[in-house]
Amino acid sequence: MRRSARPDTGRYPYLDNAAGTPPRPQPIALSHRGFAPDGGENTMAAFERAVALGFRYLEIDVQVSSDGIVMVFHDEDLDRVTEGRGPVTARSALELGGLSVGGRGGIPTLEAVLLRWPELRLNIDVKSDACVRPFADLVNRHAAHDRVLVASFSDRRRRAVLRLLDRPTASSAGMAVNALLKIAAPLGLAGPVARTARVHALQVPETYRGVRVVTRGFVRRCEDAGLQVHVWTVNERAGMDRLLDLGVHGIVSDAADVLAECMGDRDSWPHGPPAP
Repeated sequence: MRRSARPDTGRYPYLDNAAGTPPRPQPIALSHRGFAPDGGENTMAAFERAVALGFRYLEIDVQVSSDGIVMVFHDEDLDRVTEGRGPVTARSALELGGLSVGGRGGIPTLEAVLLRWPELRLNIDVKSDACVRPFADLVNRHAAHDRVLVASFSDRRRRAVLRLLDRPTASSAGMAVNALLKIAAPLGLAGPVARTARVHALQVPETYRGVRVVTRGFVRRCEDAGLQVHVWTVNERAGMDRLLDLGVHGIVSDAADVLAECMGDRDSWPHGPPAP
């Protein structure tokens, strides 16, 4: 199996997941919102469980509080996973931290996660326009550029973050650029499109509305363009094995225990040490 030609990992060490002697590229395993099989997604407890399983990469989401603090939370509103009601942006960071998420702890700040686990790499979905500047300011303040990958379904929002960052930072395509790259790849134009869009990885579902997105040819063409392909959200072992056999460079999963076991069976676990 052809293994992971990666983007410029000297410039974007977030994407460099090599281990062994000599070092060899390993697929990236991302625990989706931490590991919360019984609830409590995107909480410190969920992240702790993922770290205990050996994860070095987490996929998380950020919103902003009423007082401009970047909070780790997926939804615009509090209703689905907390006892609170209404938009996240209507509450202060202190108020949000006091809300129970699935009975497993309050909503954490992104700064608390960065400080608690300095070795972790975070795939961060910036969920709102209001979060753009506070998020970029936080990454700059903590010099966390090599530890984060900037993601958003909105390419406009993603690029707004990148413009505010002090140093080059890895980024994955939003919906529009993903669609454009899917079209451009068979034409040999994925590289120019990716460079123009400031994209270093594609994070896609295996299929979308009944259309297969991830194929061996698609992965190969992305590699040739210097792009990694990460697939979400894969929770069954059979799907993980199938995608890794196709050569994908990363898998995002809610079933962190299953993904860790899969990677272990393939001698790709735990992750290698962080890049210096």
